[in-house]
Amino acid sequence: MDLVRHLRYFIVVAEELHFGNAAIRLGMAQPPLSQRIKRLEEELAVQLFDRSSRQVRLTEAGRLLVVEAREIVDRVDRMRELVRQGDGAVLRVGVPPDLAAVVIAALVAGFRESNPGVRLAPAEIWTADQVTALADGAIDVGIVRHPVTAPGLHFGQVLVQPQGVLLAEDDPLAEAAEVHLADLAGRELLMPPKEGEPGMHAELLAECRRHGYVPAQVHSGAGLGLVLAGAAVAFAPRLESPGIAWRPLLGSPLACRFSTAWRSATVAIADFSAVAVRTLKERARMADDGATPVRRVSRRPGVLA
Repeated sequence: MDLVRHLRYFIVVAEELHFGNAAIRLGMAQPPLSQRIKRLEEELAVQLFDRSSRQVRLTEAGRLLVVEAREIVDRVDRMRELVRQGDGAVLRVGVPPDLAAVVIAALVAGFRESNPGVRLAPAEIWTADQVTALADGAIDVGIVRHPVTAPGLHFGQVLVQPQGVLLAEDDPLAEAAEVHLADLAGRELLMPPKEGEPGMHAELLAECRRHGYVPAQVHSGAGLGLVLAGAAVAFAPRLESPGIAWRPLLGSPLACRFSTAWRSATVAIADFSAVAVRTLKERARMADDGATPVRRVSRRPGVLA
């Protein structure tokens, strides 16, 4: 168990005395937060919160721990800062795990040109965990998917990445010039994990349903093994991969929105945001939000909303 991270969660719940409000502040869902507090209680063999009434209250053990927890977290933050200062200037960046390696390499190279004295340290983290890492001070800036809501976060320019569909190359739909979402009926879908990308997950599935596609099952993961095996389809920007066919979606109904996110602005973060916008446009086929008009496509006859 990552004790320090669990203590950070505990401190926020102790300050809010409301699991829902604490989850919003941390940028995560309430059930995982409750599970992590329970895990901390099991690790310490004490009950930290009284949940017997409608109001969450700290137990005596909880009141004692919150003072020590703040001191531990502060010490860890100071230690990290000292290590960073001794190792030279470092900008810690969160990037989506499914962002192409060539894009990450271009981000590092582009930032190095404008900030030769600052080392870029990218870490592959999904959006929900980036929000938590930004709150914890574990990263300085991130590239996140929208929609995302978290108090205290600032966002850079929003870019849009139109999505097509990935199919096994022997799938009958691979012969089509364009695929209507309703044509995917009955197929299973591979997506980034719901707990990692809750906003995008909900938004894309709602749009799929609106256009007549309700996946038979939704799988989570960043690899394309299920697509290659013909067991599922996936949504992605244009991609060339052996054994997989990419096809545009009729009317371009699906798109992912990205931006940088940070809590405290610095010159290095501003420079990284500018490099990220330029790189994502050039290497990840993203465009300014609203720059690409979306054609409206009606549902297939007989498809219910």
